[in-house]
Amino acid sequence: MKGVDLTNRQIAILRAVIEEYTATGAPVGSELIEKKYKIGASPATIRNEMVELAKKGFLSKSYFSSGRVPTAKAFRFYINNLLKPKELSTAEEVSFKNNIWDEREELHRLLQQATKTLSDSTKLLSVSITDEGDFYYSGVSNILLFREFLEERNLPQLIERFEDEVFWGKILRRIEKLEEDLMCFLGEEDFPDPVFHECASVFAEFEGENVKGAIGVVGPKRMYYEEIMPKVRYLSSLISEILREGGY
Repeated sequence: MKGVDLTNRQIAILRAVIEEYTATGAPVGSELIEKKYKIGASPATIRNEMVELAKKGFLSKSYFSSGRVPTAKAFRFYINNLLKPKELSTAEEVSFKNNIWDEREELHRLLQQATKTLSDSTKLLSVSITDEGDFYYSGVSNILLFREFLEERNLPQLIERFEDEVFWGKILRRIEKLEEDLMCFLGEEDFPDPVFHECASVFAEFEGENVKGAIGVVGPKRMYYEEIMPKVRYLSSLISEILREGGY
């Protein structure tokens, strides 16, 4: 947690706010934190600490209640410092492999099925794109499961953007420059377009001999990263393995 000016109590409160908001999608208040999480402080103290967290850019005020919601900066801190990704079970790995293995002879069908498999597994929108301009997506309707998108006035524009391969081509070029194992794009921190301020995405690259690209998911910032990140990582590595073995 180098370079982050937060006390241990502030970190505990921030973790509690993120976990509660992830589960409910509702703004989080100090009294709920005091009752449900073992912070060891009164509601008044927690409220004061939440004010400090807001000043530091980790929490924002909700328009609809007195509670607070985590910002993209908060989720970035959580992912980098507090998150403990789960390991995929052998059954999950076998299921992923079985779902896409029969399509290995045709790149188009392989990526189409991989994208659908990831969407079905995560219950989020899944996207894959190659450097050759091929673009696949699955699960747009999953976005409607989240209250922040149902309340979003820009929902039609958001869905339109999800289907825009030019937009995702730009994202792929950003991913290629980062050269990281997993890339997380978080709302207002990474998307200048306000249409995407409630969104987050997790992507990983895949690469064969002649083609490379990325696959990932798009959803709300409050997605369960500890479950989603291992799935994206495994599926991207599986695609790379199939591409190399097939000479793509």
